[in-house]
This record gives sequence, structure tokens and C-alpha cells, in this order.
Amino acid sequence: MERVGAARDLVLGYVRTLNAIDEAMRVAIPSLERLADVLGLARSRRISRSGHIGTYSYTVHGAGCQFVSGNGTEVDVDFEADGSEVFDLWRLRWYGLSLPDPLDFTDEDLRSTVRSLQPLLDEVRPGWFSVAS
Repeated sequence: MERVGAARDLVLGYVRTLNAIDEAMRVAIPSLERLADVLGLARSRRISRSGHIGTYSYTVHGAGCQFVSGNGTEVDVDFEADGSEVFDLWRLRWYGLSLPDPLDFTDEDLRSTVRSLQPLLDEVRPGWFSVAS
């Protein structure tokens, strides 16, 4: 049961950290309506594809962005066409490994944990999840 609880804490920690990043980015860039708008700002060259905003460094990539906090914790997130934030098991695992006290779980541990957190999280397509709206 201890391992299940730790996996649950990791997934909920990712969601909390993503929410904190969203809040910090909106404070730093008042015109930001949603976190996904970072992609448009980078593509239009209003901000660099990588840099620092607030207490986070960021790197825009493909359909998403990687954020790194001052303590080295990494949150990588992709965005759907409607701007919703989505993540897969790889991103959850990478987040866990980047924590000050790294946590590592198998894909199966993470998959069962994420599914146990429905309806808080939705599986938007096989293997990809988002926070339910």
C-alpha cells in the first residue's frame, strides 16, 4: 500500500506543480489567459522559445513546454488544440525523477494510479491524461 500511496502523491504533486506554474506564469505575463498561450507567444516571437519567467525556466517544444523550478523539478506538458494541458506516463515519470528526493515508478504503477484518480483526471486518449474541467 505504501508504494501506491507514494505513486498517488507523485501524480497529485505533478498536478499541484502544474497549477503553481500556471499561476506564476499568469502573474509574470498578465496577458496570458491560459498556460497554452506560451506556445503562441513563442511562435510569434513575443517571448523567446526558452528563458526564465518568474521563478521558472521554460523551453517551448513541439506541442508543449518544459518548465523547471529553482530546485530542478521538471514539469513537461503538452497542449491540445483547445489549449487544455495533457500529459502522459513518461512526463509523470520524468517529474518524479527530477524531484529533490527522486521517485521512480513503473508505467503500470503510474497508469493504475492515474486511473484510480478519475474523475479528478480524464484519459483524453489512450495513455494521455488531463485534469478534469
